[in-house]
Amino acid sequence: MATKTINADMLARMFLAGAQNIEAKKEYINELNVFPVPDGDTGTNMSMTIMSAAKEVTALERPDMKTLAKAISSGSLRGARGNSGVILSQLLRGFTKAVREEKEIDVPILAAACERARHTAYKAVMKPKEGTILTVASGIADKAEQMRAETDDLEVFIPAVIQHAEEVLAKTPELLPVLKEAGVVDSGGQGLVEVLKGAYDAFLGKEVDYTAIEAGAGAKVTKVTAEAAADIKFGYCTEFIILTEKEFTDQDEHEFKGYLESIGDSIVCVADDDVVKIHVHTNDPGLAIQKALTYGQLSRMKIDNMREEHQEKLIKDAEKLAKQQAEAKKAEPKKPMGFITVSIGEGLNNIFRELGADYIIEGGQTMNPSTEDMLNAIDHVHAETVFILPNNKNIVLAANQAKALVEDKQIIVIPTKTVPQGITAIISFMPDADAAANEEAMLESIGNVKTGQVTYAVRDTKIDDKEIHEGNIMGIGDAGILAVGSDIHETAKEMLAALVDEDSELISIYYGAEVDEADAAAFAAEVETLYPDMDVDAQFGGQPIYYYVLAVE
Repeated sequence: MATKTINADMLARMFLAGAQNIEAKKEYINELNVFPVPDGDTGTNMSMTIMSAAKEVTALERPDMKTLAKAISSGSLRGARGNSGVILSQLLRGFTKAVREEKEIDVPILAAACERARHTAYKAVMKPKEGTILTVASGIADKAEQMRAETDDLEVFIPAVIQHAEEVLAKTPELLPVLKEAGVVDSGGQGLVEVLKGAYDAFLGKEVDYTAIEAGAGAKVTKVTAEAAADIKFGYCTEFIILTEKEFTDQDEHEFKGYLESIGDSIVCVADDDVVKIHVHTNDPGLAIQKALTYGQLSRMKIDNMREEHQEKLIKDAEKLAKQQAEAKKAEPKKPMGFITVSIGEGLNNIFRELGADYIIEGGQTMNPSTEDMLNAIDHVHAETVFILPNNKNIVLAANQAKALVEDKQIIVIPTKTVPQGITAIISFMPDADAAANEEAMLESIGNVKTGQVTYAVRDTKIDDKEIHEGNIMGIGDAGILAVGSDIHETAKEMLAALVDEDSELISIYYGAEVDEADAAAFAAEVETLYPDMDVDAQFGGQPIYYYVLAVE
């Protein structure tokens, strides 16, 4: 028997099932990242974007199409993280605009919604690139239009569209040579397909595990009293499994346990063939996770805040105080111009503060901030004009999306793609000039900055005609991988040689959290010897994952 319509209740279930499916597949999607860096995050960004909307949907008691559409659109728009998340939010925004006035959705409405989704997403991207999630979305819209003329049965229409989406996804490497060289399909396109496949499962009436959705809407956490929380030395109960990609030796176990003991207590480390079970109480779960990633992939990650009740009280008190301070600040006249910057480490945060940044959003490489994070930052900067420095090409879209939602301030996004570009931009600020003159000066200044970043590879691949093996050190420039080696400093020097030219005058070195100060000083001294006619400045950046971030101007 044919199914010809979808009501609001069914659409809500389909949307939540799609969200659940991408949450379940996010690590797989992360691994499709072209560059084999430890912070590949497309799956995480898309999952967090759609989970923001899922939270809004689960809060609805009896949604009709209009309230459901608003929850999906608003939730995803504000929760959008990274380019892939922003594009996904725009696809959802376009789709919901086409269905919000309907009581039920049939094939013609669904086809029109797919077309509206495509149009909205392409319009949001300044320079759309084929071979990406946009290409998959376009294929979906094309197939939906074709199927509209062939059937009114959703049981025929939906699987045909999904099958075509998978076919288009499989062809993305032919459209983007970098995908073909790396041997992967587009990660954003894969994420979109996973959303559709999850939604189709719900449409078919399959049993869907909504655990991740329920956890996102209000996870159960370890409860302790405020007094006990104050006595807890390490606040996060962290558990995960390492799926080792090579033998986890007794020496590995000894070294990893020793590392965990340096950052926490209550440690369990049990190895069984290619699986290692980890439990630790720590104040920085990220450190444990980053270290674990050097041994293999992670699974079943679980982090509970053992100070939750105490923290909730502190948060409420802080919010109350912040509200009082914000109200007091709003009574004061706004200053002409202010700065929001995204940063990636303690040292870099301090540099931006010293240069006059009003609000620092922490995250950058390892956790792209959302549109909501941007809006919150904008609200905290009491200025007529607010400059935003994203400092990451994957954050520029979220910044522009926030800009479009603000009406009471002028927002100017300076499209800085790296932290050194952001530092140069804020240094170029002229307090006595107007916003337009400052925007022009900052845009010109960031064009003179070349950035290099040194990190390690998490898998074997080939890119930019370079063979890369897991564990190799990589020097990554603005346009691709410049150097590959086995030694951090030798690779950094090779990368630097590719960045420096006859016009270069300044080399800035920001060393990361895992680099010893003495080693960084020795490296800087060597760079000074190699380039005696250039100024060399070395500072503590404190960034995770990246041993060095270098800038040449």
